Amino acid sequence: MLVAWRYRKRENSFIQWFDPRAWIIFYLCFLVSTLAFWDVRFLLPFFAISLFVVFTSGVKWHEMRRAFLFIIGFVFFFAILTFLTGRGGTELYKAEHLIRQFKAPFAIFGWTPTLDITVERAFFAVSQFVRVFSIATMTILIPYSLNPALYGITFKGLGLPDNIAYAMDLTMRFIPTFGRDFQLTMDAQRARGYELEKISGGLIEQVRKLGPLMVPVTIHAIIGSEDIIDAMDLRAFGVGPRTWLDQLTYQTRDRVLIAGGVLILLASLGVGFFGFGNFWVPPALIKLFGG
Repeated sequence: MLVAWRYRKRENSFIQWFDPRAWIIFYLCFLVSTLAFWDVRFLLPFFAISLFVVFTSGVKWHEMRRAFLFIIGFVFFFAILTFLTGRGGTELYKAEHLIRQFKAPFAIFGWTPTLDITVERAFFAVSQFVRVFSIATMTILIPYSLNPALYGITFKGLGLPDNIAYAMDLTMRFIPTFGRDFQLTMDAQRARGYELEKISGGLIEQVRKLGPLMVPVTIHAIIGSEDIIDAMDLRAFGVGPRTWLDQLTYQTRDRVLIAGGVLILLASLGVGFFGFGNFWVPPALIKLFGG
């Protein structure tokens, strides 16, 4: 049986106040607009919008704690990695202005590990964090705020064919279903004496010992997908236009949200076309460390 994300109807939720199609359109406009900039000054308004949506979404911290902490850790890790290595920003800036240099007191085959802290690296890491965090926070709220019963009709209402709309519906349900199956399998194996906490050995040995978990989950996923395919074939899915039980209707507020998203997108593309929004470093810092 397919399951969905932990959705529930929330009072005073800013996201659920709108038609899900309108919110998806706004989200796509927000996504493209954010990706158009590397200048932290232009990214901060998107960062503010994402925080506003988070605090007005009605989603409780305990509901999204794990996913949110994972996203924050993932973004922070790559921002720090970029800052330490300097890779990723070399296409946006050519010269670097050194703030401080740290050298290791030892050498490896004649090479001395060195860490250069520059103005460009620091601001690129900040810009990267703000950029990715804004997109991630907007994305992570979608499965908690979109009614699973409306997945199919939402994507159908966005102009997608029936087969793609239903495929998107199944995709949205796959991750929580897979997680449910994995947890059930792990509990069943523990009941049989399998101790996951005591797995030891090298990487290959650890992967081999995970077989009692991964093999049943994978086989169950394959069998489940075949059952879904058979059920769709028995109902003649794809033979003709599909009818949907639920219907969605745009309200005035939905049109306003869509218009706002399109305006943000057009403004972002226009600003980028005129050469604004590229990577930016405060001139005062460049002047300070220019020597």
